[in-house]
Amino acid sequence: VQLQASGGGLVQAGGSLRLSCTTSGFPLEHYPIGWFRQAPGNEREGIACIDGNGGTAVYVDSVKGRFTMSKDLAKETVYLQMNNLRTEDTAVYYCARASSPQTIAIGVSQYNYWGQGTQVTVSS
Repeated sequence: VQLQASGGGLVQAGGSLRLSCTTSGFPLEHYPIGWFRQAPGNEREGIACIDGNGGTAVYVDSVKGRFTMSKDLAKETVYLQMNNLRTEDTAVYYCARASSPQTIAIGVSQYNYWGQGTQVTVSS
């Protein structure tokens, strides 16, 4: 099982980025994928997850209406479209696979395979 996050970078407040999470080694359609972030000095927090077939996504309030997750099963890739970025969105972003096919939640402990992080920096 492998996941690899990419697409981070430096952007001005109000701008957009799209993160990608390329997966392999498991059937993507069977497992929820989550996006998490960790800012310096903070704990890692879950911000969004999407179910196996990509039909249902949930978001924390701080990103709801600005971030959108999607899945491309053919490409085995999950995306996080981030619009109207704020300085407080600055963090290292990680994607992860849920430990259970039934998990539709954003708790860190419910994910057992993690990709490396990608840095997102939002300047004012």
